[in-house]
Amino acid sequence: MFKRLFCALALSVTSLHAAEVNTYAGKVDVAENPAKVAVFDIAALDTLTALGVSLSGVPENIYVDYLDHATKGVATVGNLFEPDFEAVNAMAPDLVVVGGRSSKQLKAMSEMAPTIDMTIWEDTVGQGLERLDAFGTIFGKGAEADALKAAFTDKLAHTKAALDGKGTALIVMTNGPKISAYGAGGRFDWLHTKLGLEEAVEGVEHSSHGEAISFEFIKEANPDILIVIDRLAAIGRPGESAATTLDNPLVAETTAWKKGDVVYLNAADIYIAGGGIQSMSRTLDAFLSAFSSS
Repeated sequence: MFKRLFCALALSVTSLHAAEVNTYAGKVDVAENPAKVAVFDIAALDTLTALGVSLSGVPENIYVDYLDHATKGVATVGNLFEPDFEAVNAMAPDLVVVGGRSSKQLKAMSEMAPTIDMTIWEDTVGQGLERLDAFGTIFGKGAEADALKAAFTDKLAHTKAALDGKGTALIVMTNGPKISAYGAGGRFDWLHTKLGLEEAVEGVEHSSHGEAISFEFIKEANPDILIVIDRLAAIGRPGESAATTLDNPLVAETTAWKKGDVVYLNAADIYIAGGGIQSMSRTLDAFLSAFSSS
């Protein structure tokens, strides 16, 4: 009863100054300039921080070190999957942001406070920029959002130009000794579609965990560029590193390995905070560092 009453009061007060924004669940009206905001999605945390928005609640482990300064001293309200309902209730936030791993909590959180689902999934860049626009609208940061979008769009164009003519690419993710591949249409689709990188292998399975592959698969694919994401490094778990896993005679026969065109992305950036405006920009930096002068 208390939860329903709280939510109803919050909505009735804030709806006087609401803006319609795009969310993963469609267009919704959101109160402008909410004072207390709890965030459960790292991509949202990334973009809100870039806009200069102060937060009241964040997950206990954010995994990405470039956001440490933004969460220092901020109350923890659960983790990426499960909210601490008591902490959220005590905080009485004006807005809760879920997304990705926490998207299943939309209904439960909506019973406690106005909640939006800002998941980024099918179109990392498109939805990432859409979320940037939405947050700019909600927090009165439209000019800042436009500037961030312009800077990213410019960097994306420069990165695509730097990669032009560099050949085919294969995206692999290691999980200790296990390896999976991702292609266009998959979880990291934008690395192909937005950067103009031709797939070394077409028809890779479109699974959130990728298609399990072998060293022989990588050899036969023979990519000109090998893009590597280390899942264990992303989630801070011990185990065999991507560099150790891929140090294999069959992988060494590929053009990418022979040329040294193996790009080890910051795994937490793209795996945990994928679609955040800072995350996407930092990922582009990795490619620019590897290819802008080659």
